[in-house]
Amino acid sequence: MKKRCFWVNKEEIYIKYHDEEWGVPEHDDDKLFELLVLESFQSGLSWITILKKREDFRKAFDGFDIDCITKYGEDKINELAENEKIIRHKGKIRATITNARVFKEIQKEYSSFNKYIWGFTDGKIIYNEYLTKSELSDKIAEDLKDKGMKFIGSTTVYSYLEAIGIINNHTKDCFKYKAQ
Repeated sequence: MKKRCFWVNKEEIYIKYHDEEWGVPEHDDDKLFELLVLESFQSGLSWITILKKREDFRKAFDGFDIDCITKYGEDKINELAENEKIIRHKGKIRATITNARVFKEIQKEYSSFNKYIWGFTDGKIIYNEYLTKSELSDKIAEDLKDKGMKFIGSTTVYSYLEAIGIINNHTKDCFKYKAQ
């Protein structure tokens, strides 16, 4: 039996996420945007809650199509706020629209969000002990806020960096530790 990180419960969706996605270096801008949206909605909730609603988020947010999301108006915001299959927090919904617009600006400035986000570590993976934030996440969160992003504090950024593989926080006894 494979030894996994302590936080992985027995639910198949969690095991699959841990084994196939979490901590795996991600470089595709569409996927980077999706995970940024999900992490911002996760703030204050458990990740398993978000994983279970991921497909509903995908449907509600037009497949995480960034161009589509940047054009959302009040009608779409109200529709999303009434959708019982997702997290119906109007502040987070509005932040998603704002963050999509900022994400697009970062893509223009850096030619991709991937180049921007991985540029903070010169493309290197950081191996840490289990933390909830760091100097790196503080720096990125501050930069993203300065660029206009919302619901994007240091703890959320740290979780995001773990999700996209910039920070590898698999525990030393986990089969995924330094497996990449």
